[in-house]
Amino acid sequence: MAHRDRQYECIVLGATGYTGKYVCEHIASHLPTDFRWAVAGRSEGKLKQLVDQVRTLNPDRTQPGIETAQLEKHQLVELAKKTAVLISTVGPYHKYGTVVVEACAETGTHYLDCTGEVPWVYDMIHAYDEMAKRTGAIVIPQNGLESAPSDLMCWSLVSHIRQTLGVGTAEVIQTTYDMKAAPSGGTLATILTLFDTYSLSHLAKSGRPWSLSPVKPTQQSPSRPLLEKATGLRTVSDLGTLTDSLQSAADIPIVNRTWGLMDGGRFYGPHFHMTCYSRTRNTLTGLGVHLVMTLGFLAILLPPVRWLLQRFVVQPGQGPTKEEAKNDYVEWRAIAHAEVADPSDPKRAYGRMRFEGSMYLLTGICLAEAAMTIARDRTPAHEIGGGMLTPAMLGAPYLKRLQKAGLKTEVRMMP
Repeated sequence: MAHRDRQYECIVLGATGYTGKYVCEHIASHLPTDFRWAVAGRSEGKLKQLVDQVRTLNPDRTQPGIETAQLEKHQLVELAKKTAVLISTVGPYHKYGTVVVEACAETGTHYLDCTGEVPWVYDMIHAYDEMAKRTGAIVIPQNGLESAPSDLMCWSLVSHIRQTLGVGTAEVIQTTYDMKAAPSGGTLATILTLFDTYSLSHLAKSGRPWSLSPVKPTQQSPSRPLLEKATGLRTVSDLGTLTDSLQSAADIPIVNRTWGLMDGGRFYGPHFHMTCYSRTRNTLTGLGVHLVMTLGFLAILLPPVRWLLQRFVVQPGQGPTKEEAKNDYVEWRAIAHAEVADPSDPKRAYGRMRFEGSMYLLTGICLAEAAMTIARDRTPAHEIGGGMLTPAMLGAPYLKRLQKAGLKTEVRMMP
């Protein structure tokens, strides 16, 4: 069945969860009124309550259908057959997401999620990429705060350099420049359970920078200087003093997968590599962040520590209230170095993204606008024809929709 002949353009699975509600509210408030969609989950009663809530946001729009489904293969296959795009907000994905991806890949249904679980994404690529290519399913994991902004930022900078100078890109230095936010219970629980699920060898293998790329670079990326490895500190002109970033482990492998998907790495260039940091006030603060992150990682490796944290952590499904998160924000900045023959004449591009509001609202916007992009636009992902892809494979149509929804962006060559 062609996607245009399916009952819905989009179904939100896990709609009554913390992130799922943000997705539904954005669809109801901002997507076209003729967008055909449905909410799905285990409890019909909770879904009806949600539909009543979102109806007040825009009574004139087409109201969502209600679909009940357990996380069982046959029910998910029937659910997937009803829609062009399925958004899953049911995590942790390494526990509950595999059967959803399998159902979508099998039925040729496009799929989106907001995981940051790279080991699970690594497994899904190896298990379902070929199936999704055969059925034409566009499967895009990590399409929320992790890792849509970073992936789109790098793609924008690389594209600007290619269009302006006609050359590839060497290093992209990306920073979480400024941020005010608190994690949800689901995010914290996911981090803890990853170490219970995967062996250290699998975490190390899947966490390598190029682990998700369909092709490998012909040469190794430059290694970090010894002093930077020891302190986590780096100073970059126009970005300031930088330190370790929590987002790097999730974002870098996805960006590098985009590198490999875009003409086998030729569009980005053979010397492309991404480094990811957080801006810090000064060297002392940056050193402290590095030590805390290093010691925290070592502590989480110990099962008793994880058990204690799970006893006191915010439970999945909970998180900052809208009132608590109304003044949240995040800003990313990046510098991209063009490949140039003359080292004495360096060329650089500057990129900036900023969002005012909850990080989970941003994730909801990313998922909803990506579903709209897949359902109604033509993108590089459509041209490829399916497979395990990345947010940047939705290209300019997706970025334009996000900009309209409140993601402020800027890309320009530097003097």
